[in-house]
Order: sequence, then C-alpha cells, then structure tokens
Amino acid sequence: MTTKYSKDHEWISVDDDTGTVGITNHAQSQLGDIVFVELPEVGSTLEAGGEAGVVESVKAASDLFTPVSGKIVEVNEALDAEPGLANSDPTGNGWFFKIKLSDADELNSLMDEASYNELITD
Repeated sequence: MTTKYSKDHEWISVDDDTGTVGITNHAQSQLGDIVFVELPEVGSTLEAGGEAGVVESVKAASDLFTPVSGKIVEVNEALDAEPGLANSDPTGNGWFFKIKLSDADELNSLMDEASYNELITD
C-alpha cells in the first residue's frame, strides 16, 4: 500500500485502484477539536484538487479537497456520530472517504512522507 500527501494536508493510501483519504495529523492539530465533517456523496465524481467536503472545528471551518480524481465509493459514516475520530486517529479510523482512481498517474504529483514532513517544518 502506498501513502501520498497533498499540499492541502490530505493523505491518500492506495490499494489497487482505490484510495482511502483523510487529513494529516498536522492538519487535525492545526484545526483543533473537530465537531462536524461534511463528506462527499457516494457515487459522485471529483477532480483532483476539487472540493470534497468541509471540516468544522471549534476554531474554524476548512474545505476538504480530494488529492486525486475519481468516483467516491464509500464514506466514513462513523464520523457523523463521532467527528472527533479525525482528531484521535486521523490516519486510521478517522479516514474520510474512499475513491476509485480514474488516473493513477495523478499520484505522481503528490508528496511522499519525507517531502510532506519537509513542507510542514518549513
């Protein structure tokens, strides 16, 4: 499984042609306590870099973007009842949505973990 990162602080972990997307630990710590997550509709098609939803915290509301193009095949319904999962386990049970990639080459424009860590420490 390959994990890549976007400049917008989303991560995507890809298995075959489906990616699981969430926000990074850095993003959740910057947002503070997350109180609401609006996710894309299953079946919708999104373009890389396009808006996929909204994350609301006690500090602010922030747009959620998709790092790749594709069709939404699943959303994490657990976040409806427990949006704080995005804080407590952002790269695990706090994932946001799964997307069937329409162009796997888009992954090449994303950062690996070392590059992302460089971005957030600058």
